Amino acid sequence: MTEQRQIPFSPPDITQAEIDEVVDTLRSGWITTGPKTKRLENELASFIGAGKVACLNSATAALECGLRLLGVGPGDEVITSAYTYTASASAICHVGATPVLCDVAPGSFEMDYDALSRLVTDNTRAVIPVDIAGRMVDYDRVREAVGDVPVLADGAHSLGARRHGQNSGQAADLTAFSFHAVKNFTTAEGGALTWRRGFLDDEEAYRRVMLMALHGQNKDALAKTRAGAWEYDIAFPGWKCNMTDIQAALGLVQLERYPHLLARRREIVERYEAGLADAGVTLLKHFEGDADAGGFASSAHLMLVRLNDRDRAFRDALIERLALAGVATNVHYKPLPMLTAYRDLGFDIADFPNACAQFENEITLPLHTLLTDGDVDYVIEQFRRCKTELER
Repeated sequence: MTEQRQIPFSPPDITQAEIDEVVDTLRSGWITTGPKTKRLENELASFIGAGKVACLNSATAALECGLRLLGVGPGDEVITSAYTYTASASAICHVGATPVLCDVAPGSFEMDYDALSRLVTDNTRAVIPVDIAGRMVDYDRVREAVGDVPVLADGAHSLGARRHGQNSGQAADLTAFSFHAVKNFTTAEGGALTWRRGFLDDEEAYRRVMLMALHGQNKDALAKTRAGAWEYDIAFPGWKCNMTDIQAALGLVQLERYPHLLARRREIVERYEAGLADAGVTLLKHFEGDADAGGFASSAHLMLVRLNDRDRAFRDALIERLALAGVATNVHYKPLPMLTAYRDLGFDIADFPNACAQFENEITLPLHTLLTDGDVDYVIEQFRRCKTELER
């Protein structure tokens, strides 16, 4: 009998190098937004192929700042997916706009592009597609569906992904990233906003985001340390969502390691695909063809698995059995219309049958770079065993 292991769902991959960089920051005497945050922004821009990156304290803040850059506010409508985490829609509410939810296509985790086109009205000011699990959506189809409506990508999962010759951060007009503790690339908490070259004036857009992130103040703490530079102004009553140098220190080392981390995630995905090929499941495809031509390469953030011809009760029972076997799993996501906040806004899951069907039999298996090949094999073995036992 196989010895039981304990497989966590998504722990951060932190090495001594990240620890040393954080300690260096603590000893430097500069721990809030400062030189390391600015350096991380520059290095992320180079990695993505963007003109500018603005680091913030979350992807949610990045989405909100992106909407505010677009001038979205009360009376405006913003379309996003019914199959996503609340942040994609809550940012719309934060700016006073009205969220409009789009169902996913049958058998897909991406918005139904035909349905998306029918949701566009004269009041539509933006659309927020969601790169779920790290796979970029088809931005060509999105643009066909929405015309000239600005596209703000929820790229929380997709840093390092590529599709049709474009990196995540290049395909949409603006893109928000998450660097939360469970993400491929982490700063513990954190996020960033970027925009495609030529869509906005880089320096002016960056200046505006920095004002939003620090109370509308025209000088950050670093600028005010220069001799005689204490004077400042408040341009408008802003918010407080800046990234700190402690967080950026983590990110600087994570970015150095990121190509290797992405490659390891691909290996794990391929191991899952081989081990579950005949297990009666459908896996979200992370890699297809040439990402520089018509294909795509995901960042492989989540291992989304659908249990063919099974229901929610079966899925939930399987989660419990896997937990007893030491394997932590999750579900991504409970569609927004099933949540109290969005039901209170008038949404009904009956109007989103495809999102409901995706959710009913979805289970997310561990996918992180602390997994050994033996760990992945153990998850596959226990998944198949527990599933078979439930089917008897």
